[in-house]
Amino acid sequence: MRSASGAKPSRGRTDPAHAPMLAAMDLIGQRWILRVLWELEPGRLGFLELRRRMGNCSSSMLSTRLQHLQSAGVIVKNSDKTYELTTAGHELTTALQPIWAWSERWAPTPPPATD
Repeated sequence: MRSASGAKPSRGRTDPAHAPMLAAMDLIGQRWILRVLWELEPGRLGFLELRRRMGNCSSSMLSTRLQHLQSAGVIVKNSDKTYELTTAGHELTTALQPIWAWSERWAPTPPPATD
């Protein structure tokens, strides 16, 4: 619906029901979120293994990001203390596949080895 001036009304960035794309971008735009999704895409991982794979992401930051993803319904923490993608998480990583494929094409190729 457009106003009399023809401009779209504000969609309320903080309310996912009114601006789901903005809410999704806000979630996946947080530092380390895409990396967590990348690491969990193949299967479930415990916190320590996930932390090891995350490189220089601190434990407190990882914990915060895991909480955000759980709140969003993208991952779940299992009774054995492992994390895994939910159905929504798998749908999200599927949606991200073209971006990951683009990044592979975009990445500079290393120079040929010299003997």
